[in-house]
Amino acid sequence: MLTNFLTLIPTLTAVQDTAEPTEIEAAVAAINGDMGMLWMLLSGILVFFMQAGFTLVETGMTRSKNAANIAMKNLLDICVGSITYWLVGYSLMYGETSNGWFFWSGLMQGEGADLFFQTMFAATAATIVSGAIAGRTKYSTYAIFSIVMTALIYPIAGGWQWQGSGWLTNLGFIDFAGSSVVHSVGGWAALVAAIMVGPRIGKFVDGKVFSIPGHNQILATLGVFILWLGWFGFNGGSQLAWGGADAIGASNVVLITNLAAAAGGLGALVTTWIWYGKPNLPQTLNGALAGLVSITAGCGNMTAVGAVVAGLIGGIIVVFSIEFIEKKLKIDDAIGAASVHGVAGVWGTIVIGLWGVDGDTGIGLFNGGGAGQLGVQALGSLAYAVWAVLLSYIVFKILKSTLGLRVTEEEETVGLDLSEHGEIAFPGKRDRG
Repeated sequence: MLTNFLTLIPTLTAVQDTAEPTEIEAAVAAINGDMGMLWMLLSGILVFFMQAGFTLVETGMTRSKNAANIAMKNLLDICVGSITYWLVGYSLMYGETSNGWFFWSGLMQGEGADLFFQTMFAATAATIVSGAIAGRTKYSTYAIFSIVMTALIYPIAGGWQWQGSGWLTNLGFIDFAGSSVVHSVGGWAALVAAIMVGPRIGKFVDGKVFSIPGHNQILATLGVFILWLGWFGFNGGSQLAWGGADAIGASNVVLITNLAAAAGGLGALVTTWIWYGKPNLPQTLNGALAGLVSITAGCGNMTAVGAVVAGLIGGIIVVFSIEFIEKKLKIDDAIGAASVHGVAGVWGTIVIGLWGVDGDTGIGLFNGGGAGQLGVQALGSLAYAVWAVLLSYIVFKILKSTLGLRVTEEEETVGLDLSEHGEIAFPGKRDRG
């Protein structure tokens, strides 16, 4: 094989010597285009695999009697998201616009690697809500919200930044892979859902907060590893191209992503070790996820050191946020989704305005860029939070007034596996859920 290749070198050299520069450039561009398409497809496949990670995290961090229900919700998200985003979502996100706020180019837009990759993001936004309201929400109600999230809430807001002519794009807002566009929108929707559905039975009694531990922390840990892996496609694929400078850029994004995730996990680990007296596994898992969310917006605009600090702070913030939402606000977010995705999503967006870079140029408040970028990042974060909270509240309010949001007390006690699906995830007699 090597001998055959060596014999081709003179021929290749002769072709290069006789070809016009424009022909060579065209050939290189065609190869880069094909490689970019392949990179997006592979990245989209990795993001698809994140649905398995979400399933394991949500299942492991909640009670076993609701495991099949959670699996059904995650399966629903990818099924519904694939259809609704193809049907209307892509057009609402990447269609034509005259005002930078709303977009449309007709039904069933998008094709190939681009549509596939973007669809996976829409499904992720919906899945974030699932874990927060685990154990007490009607499956039919969740199904309707999943449709609205992937068809309307996420796509419209996504276009503000990623369509190219959105009002936030025109202001100079930066969100490379979706700390706000995907995670913050999903996180704030999760918080609204948790408030409106209400706490699980036994979570808050006489003003006291009682722990409802997950049934399998090994499943949750495996889920986080899967999500961590999938995030390389989530962030790296958002380069949307491969070859030359794009290959270098995407590679750096993957490296930056890994550093932030590691720092986030360590941040939560040390924080819980000091606060609780022992390192806490569920909080450390959420810290790693918070580190990933914290770098998602800035993975293309952050140095390695900046990424480590951003992830570290994100891992610390998420511990305090989970404690505050649960013990001070008395909101039952079963897996800490609002903190991991909403709060860390805001932090990941704003941090670009603190020490973000554009190439070798500092654009943050602390590295010579002034306060301008910080102001734009704060405005964008606020816009996505307001949009997610307002639209989610309207949808859940309508559902609460019609179908209802919550299963009965008896159904919740028995478990959603049996009451909603007529089956259980783990056959056999058990003494507790």
